[in-house]
Amino acid sequence: MADQNVHNAGFTPDGIGRGSLGSGMMSTESRSHGGGVPSGGTTSTLQEMGAKSSTHSSGYTSSGIASGTKASGMMSQEAKSHGGGIRSGGTTSNVQSV
Repeated sequence: MADQNVHNAGFTPDGIGRGSLGSGMMSTESRSHGGGVPSGGTTSTLQEMGAKSSTHSSGYTSSGIASGTKASGMMSQEAKSHGGGIRSGGTTSNVQSV
């Protein structure tokens, strides 16, 4: 189900769908970063997962982030860089929400 949610948000094997939630996220993220979408950010992470249909296998599940997965590693790295917590609106929380 997680992969379908990502696809429904506009992140597909064919790219980000025009007029989708994903295209809005890409536009907002691009503006806030001076015209580009950063590697490892929310948009690029979701698009990579949508293209590969790998959201669930990466550890983002409907039950939460699975232990010992790419997602848990990303969450740990983000928490360390923000003083021990995951911030609302960050890559981990956004990807898990979708």
